[in-house]
Amino acid sequence: MEIILPIITSFLIVLLATPSFITIAKMKHLFDDPTESRKIHSQKTPSMGGMMIFAGILFSFLLWLPINEMGVIKYLVPSMLIMFFVGMKDDIIGTAPAKKLAAHLFCAFIMVFMANVKLTSLHGLFGIREIPEYAGIMLSIFTYIVIINAFNLIDGVDGLAAGVGLIAASFFGAWFYFANDWIYAILSFAIAGSLLGFLRFNFNPAKIFMGDSGSLTIGFLMAVLAIEMVEYKATDLPDVIQNISKPILAMSILVYPLVDTIRVFTIRILSGVSPFRADRNHIHHRLLDLGLSHRQTVIVIYLFNILIVGGAVFAQQFNPSYAFITLTAFVILSTQIPFLFKLKKKK
Repeated sequence: MEIILPIITSFLIVLLATPSFITIAKMKHLFDDPTESRKIHSQKTPSMGGMMIFAGILFSFLLWLPINEMGVIKYLVPSMLIMFFVGMKDDIIGTAPAKKLAAHLFCAFIMVFMANVKLTSLHGLFGIREIPEYAGIMLSIFTYIVIINAFNLIDGVDGLAAGVGLIAASFFGAWFYFANDWIYAILSFAIAGSLLGFLRFNFNPAKIFMGDSGSLTIGFLMAVLAIEMVEYKATDLPDVIQNISKPILAMSILVYPLVDTIRVFTIRILSGVSPFRADRNHIHHRLLDLGLSHRQTVIVIYLFNILIVGGAVFAQQFNPSYAFITLTAFVILSTQIPFLFKLKKKK
């Protein structure tokens, strides 16, 4: 019951509030105007749906959080607010990439140095366990930046960021539930409920977009959940999840945002342009170019994400390093398939 209530609460808040917001957005002309060549929608669509997502998550999380639990929450909520307002500003008047990056770094510093939510070990991956503190700090800040930007970058197809976020939050929630960590289980399921309610209006044809206010907030929360999962003490875990490699599972849960972002950033850097420069080189854009509809594209990506998580769970019986190499190779090869088909069509 403790898990159902956060889901229902955030779901109902978003489901009931979003139609009114869509009406207001149309009255006030708060649209995402499809004027850029990389835009894939042809009609003006209300943006800033992140307001509803943010409200649903925050209200549900704080309402059902055990009264005697605070700890990291005093740093988590202010950081959420920073991400939300930076995204909101970008949705309304735009924000320079450098300023957005500064905000991401600021939140990462709060979580790493004040909340102590940081990586300290690779937990046996490639035989590495404890890592030096300076390396852990650098790796943690890098993780925050990459995951935050990853969710921001995949918000390019109706229902993609919301659906991938829903899948990720559900897996994180299930893991923290089995680990008896109620704070992060409630947070995860509050996120899942909000995104499920939002997906009702964001699935193709989308009536509203989450905008940066939604994608940056979700990305930040996913980074926190991933790091907290990786850092959870293995001795405190029940048998059902005891032997699953936590770093591999965390990366598998976030596999699509991570692999797409790393791929796009690499291409941009090798091309001599800013890694934050928008383009149409994403995997989901290529799937659309192959003739798949919005719905087919996101469903393929949903299934891919779930498949990789299943692979991470199955791989618990193998050496973590071999499992990581095998899964990584499979992910790289499978995400190249759409580009092979595109090349064949050109002949």
